[in-house]
Amino acid sequence: MNKLVIIATMLLTSSMAFAQGPTIGIIDLEQALFGSEAAQTLEANTRAEFGADEQRLERLNTELREIIERAQRDESILSEAEMREMNSDAEEKQAQMQVIAERLQNAWQQRQQAFVERMRQSLGQAIEAVVEEGGYDVVLNAESVAYFDNAYNITTLVTAKLNEMAQ
Repeated sequence: MNKLVIIATMLLTSSMAFAQGPTIGIIDLEQALFGSEAAQTLEANTRAEFGADEQRLERLNTELREIIERAQRDESILSEAEMREMNSDAEEKQAQMQVIAERLQNAWQQRQQAFVERMRQSLGQAIEAVVEEGGYDVVLNAESVAYFDNAYNITTLVTAKLNEMAQ
């Protein structure tokens, strides 16, 4: 009789564990990494380094808008030579803006790539720690999941672990 009770208990326990299913976590790797304090520091440093370029870009944009507004407003009273000069000035400002914008974009992309490479191991360690602490059986990349309930999202836990590990 004792053997029967033990077997029944084991079957009940194993079927309950099977009914619960695996513990699943979903992570947005990019959000976890770029939401970290290290990423915020990277962004602040990059903005400080290229602040003059960003200001120059804004200034050129303002000047370009003023040229366009003046051309539209005063089109009827401007001579052809003045209109050509304004068009030339506008084209020059657009070209300068494009050069600056490309330089900023390239610099930002290079820094992001270097940051990802530098943080790859730390991100893996943070994920492993969260998996171990939370008892997750499966962790999926959010980009590969069509839909998930936010209750499965462990992104903030991984970001917090990254921040904790950096201190």
